[in-house]
Formats: sequence, structure tokens, C-alpha cells
Amino acid sequence: MGRTVLSQFLTLSNSTPRLSSSLRFCGRLGSKYLKRPGSIRHNRTINGDNGAGFRCCCSVSLSQPAVPETSSIPVRKRIVSGVQPTGAIHLGNYLGAIKTWIELQNSYDTLFFIVDLHAITLPYDTQQLSKATRNTAAIYLACGVDTSKASVFVQSHVRAHVELMWLLSSATPIGWLNRMIQFKEKSRKAGDENVGVALLTYPVLMASDILLYQSDLVPVGEDQKQHLELTRELAERVNYLYGGRKWKKLGGRGGAIFKVPEPLIPPAGARVMSLTDGLSKMSKSAPSDQSRINLLDPKDVIANKIKRCKTDSFPGMEFDNPERPECNNLLSIYQLISGKTKEEVAQECQDMNWGRFKTLLTDALVDHLHPIQVRHEEIISDPAYLDGVLGEGATKAAAIADATLSNVYQAMGFLHR
Repeated sequence: MGRTVLSQFLTLSNSTPRLSSSLRFCGRLGSKYLKRPGSIRHNRTINGDNGAGFRCCCSVSLSQPAVPETSSIPVRKRIVSGVQPTGAIHLGNYLGAIKTWIELQNSYDTLFFIVDLHAITLPYDTQQLSKATRNTAAIYLACGVDTSKASVFVQSHVRAHVELMWLLSSATPIGWLNRMIQFKEKSRKAGDENVGVALLTYPVLMASDILLYQSDLVPVGEDQKQHLELTRELAERVNYLYGGRKWKKLGGRGGAIFKVPEPLIPPAGARVMSLTDGLSKMSKSAPSDQSRINLLDPKDVIANKIKRCKTDSFPGMEFDNPERPECNNLLSIYQLISGKTKEEVAQECQDMNWGRFKTLLTDALVDHLHPIQVRHEEIISDPAYLDGVLGEGATKAAAIADATLSNVYQAMGFLHR
């Protein structure tokens, strides 16, 4: 979900979980803290973001719905994630998010959505938003998201996202939002007088996206840790303010209204860096297209970008040398694209010069992306099929989201409608 930072087998019974009494995420907030609005903390650490393979990077006791002891049906944990339909989907989006989804959909209840509401927090082209949204959905499917395992839908097609955002906004201290790093950076670039309120409240919408679906885990990149932490704090705050006995007295089931989600940070590829600056993240908003490999770039464009990408004058190729960020980035990309281990790549490339390695990387990228590009063209050429996928995904997602939203309205004391 960076601005970046949501299955057909989802069941409504999974949308009303009981929270575990002990979530170990660098400490837990008590009622004393929750009585003091505005005292959010953002200095927690998340362990284990540099291993191999995908795993939950925290020591956690995840919440689970109540399941009868006689049930033989395993309850899968739920994951939600999405990408903005702004700019071209690039290698960083793919390796840092979408590629991980393909593995996650086999083991989790998964919802993957196109976050078009987030795409309007900064000036955008109204003529391109709809087209970009469809194109992003087609890329999801072309990359391997399986609609028999995951729900794919458009964020704005499930109106509960916006409704819950408003309800959560009433419980969000303004001080929490003022501390968001992305808001500070982007508002500084745009100029305070030109910044819309949506840029400030964007993290509340992100919290709504996650909490609506009673998510257990959320795949996040390094730059989204702070936003997920706010989501966790906000879930705990709402549970304290409106849940438990207070909710039960209003006719609800009592207990926690929201699950408190945990981060799932891919240990490799979570932060793919720019081709022109190994210290900056690969980004859609970077002014130079030379800084990124777009998933739909043709072969000759990929070759040209790799040929011209920034390198260094050191001999050989090596991982993890702080003086060689570009070398580490390109080796990491090759590792993820080729499916080889870090050790295998290090041994294969250690004696290569840049010319030989760039040819190797170019060939690997072209071979990996070509099937995705072919499949994307097939999907985007069949609008009826794509509309059907998005419509079915939105229907399934709305059933879960509406159940959560109804509980929130009830717990907050609204007249039943």
C-alpha cells in the first residue's frame, strides 16, 4: 500500500473475530494510554525484515475467530493489500507487493484491491483515472492473482471504505496525523497552501481499508510501517472507546470491534531502489522514467534502462556493501527475478564485470516479464471479463465490509437503519 500498502472463499463468520488477549508487537496499549488522545507512539521496531522468503516479521499471538471444537475446517488468516492506479506499475510495485500476493493467496484469505480513492490525494488526471484503474486490475491478474483464491476489486466500488473512514476520523487525534512522515514530505513539496485535506487524512482511509475486513496481516513496505502502526493504534482506541461492555449494552455482541492487524514485511524486495540512485526507492512519481522498469516496458526499453543505470567502479559484484547501494539493488532484483537464493547469486556474479552482469540481468527481466505482458494484453482486450471479475470481487468484499460497518455504527450509538 506505499502509496503504494483487497477471495472467493471468504466467509462472513470470519468477519467477527475475538481478539487474543496478548498481542506482542513491541508492547500493547493499556486503557490508561487510550484515555489520553494524541499520545500516539511511532518509535516501535519491527524485527526481521532481511531474511529470505516471506514470513510474519513479528512475535505475535494472532487473533482468531471462535471455531467450534468439532469443526474440521481450518480457519485461514486474512490478508488485504492494494496498489494505487497512478502512473505505470513498475518493478518495485511488482517485487515489493504483487509478486508476494501470488504466494500468499495459496495460504490465506486474500483481498487485493485497486486503491483509487487514495489516488486523488494529490492532483491527478481525471481523464486517466478510470483507464489506469482497469489497467492496474489487469496487471494483478496477469501477474498471477487467481480469482478462485482471491477477491480483486476497486476500492471505490465498496462504499463502506469511505463511511468507515468518516467514523474513524472522529476518533483520530489530529496530532497523530500531523506526525505522519509522508504527509510532511509531500506537503512540503506541494506547498502547504496547495495541499488538500485528503493528504492529511489518507492514513485514516488506509486504516479503514484494513479494519473493514478484520485483517490479520497486512503486507507493507518499509515506508508504510508508520501508517500501519497508526491503524493498529486506532483499532485499539476504537475498541476501548466503543467496544466491550459499552457495545453490549447497546445490543451488540460486546468484545473487540476490530482485529488489531500485524505487519507482514517481505524480507527481500520490500524496497526496490531506483536505477539512477541506489539510495532512493523506485517510484512512480520520480521525474525520470529511466529510474524504473515498468512492467509493460518492451524489451528494447528494458535493455536501454539497464544499460544506462547507475553503477560504480568497484571490481566484481557483491551484496550488502554500504558503499555500493546500486550493486546491492541490482543483485537483489536479479535474485528475485531469477528465483535463486542470495548465496547462489553471490557466487554466480562475484567475478562479473558490469557489462556482463547487465546483460544477464536484462535477459532475466525480459524472460520474466514477457509472459505477464502477453497475458495483460489478453485481459485488457476483454473488458467484459475484467468487469465481471471486478464486479464479483466487489460483491464479496462488500458483504464482509458491510458486516463490520454495521457493528461500528451500532457500537457508536447510531440509530439502526
